Amino acid sequence: MTPTPASCVLEHWSSSEVDPAIRLDYWRDVAHNWVDVQPLSPGEELDASWSLLRGQASFFGTKRSTAYEMRTGPQHVPPAEDMVVLSLLQAGEMRLNAAPGEHQHATAGMLGMYVPEQEGCYRWGAGARQTYLALPRRLVWDTLGHKPENTLLLPQRCALAPMLASQLGHLALLVRQPGQLDNVEYGGVLDATRALALLMLRNLGRQGLGADLPDLHECLHAGRHAAALHFMEQQAHRHDLDAASIARGAGCSRTRLYEAFAAQGQTVMGALRELRLQRARRGIEQSARLHVGGLAWRCGFADASGFSKLFRARFGLSPTEWHQRTHTDTHHEQS
Repeated sequence: MTPTPASCVLEHWSSSEVDPAIRLDYWRDVAHNWVDVQPLSPGEELDASWSLLRGQASFFGTKRSTAYEMRTGPQHVPPAEDMVVLSLLQAGEMRLNAAPGEHQHATAGMLGMYVPEQEGCYRWGAGARQTYLALPRRLVWDTLGHKPENTLLLPQRCALAPMLASQLGHLALLVRQPGQLDNVEYGGVLDATRALALLMLRNLGRQGLGADLPDLHECLHAGRHAAALHFMEQQAHRHDLDAASIARGAGCSRTRLYEAFAAQGQTVMGALRELRLQRARRGIEQSARLHVGGLAWRCGFADASGFSKLFRARFGLSPTEWHQRTHTDTHHEQS
């Protein structure tokens, strides 16, 4: 018979429950007893909420807030609460400035491992939503096989990171909508999340023994590259889109942006051109009628003639020829 999971407790806090004059002190007490917290803008009214699922061997939390800064270090961490936090940023951004070489910029969808015992300054942007699992630092150390440190957990660094990120996201939905599970069921899901986290940490530690493990700079490059591509996909229609705009969208300098793309064997504008051309090709294939000028404009090309030359150089046919071939082949398949 499978043992019944230990029950756990679900708790909720919101700054709206208290007077604005004491909200920051309230938030320090309930959510940040491990750190020093300050609003980014002095005098700004704190608006924050937090849900916590507390188990016997770990706890899970999901919170969102206005912008604020928190500083970590050994002086803030009670001995009984020496934890490591596996954190998924579900919305907004977080910048970490710690020891030299450890600067990080996390954006929505990124998973990271953070050590409150380690000196660090975290800046959470307005509307940031953090979902996380906290585990005893000694347990994390033993599972990894080495001392845990602040790091981004990108897929190329750990094969199980995307699976844990998905699990954290699903559990956050359940926690923010109380009543769907009872305390025993919450305990079972929390135990499963903890087990998956430990498996991921073991995998991370084992991959760390291999020669192909990216270093921190490579991880930062990969994160900036992914953030820039995401921004490009959203803004590719803009004719004024340039490297400076993309760098701002990815949250980095142009120098760091160029480095991130060079690490992938790409150039920034070359990647943007390829994205636009692929979008144009799909548009040609999906449309029964073709207006080259209109298609070029929608895909970010201001000059239809220049677009046609780039398209031919990339795909070997002009946009009109590609359209004719695609729809002739489709017609033959349907006959």
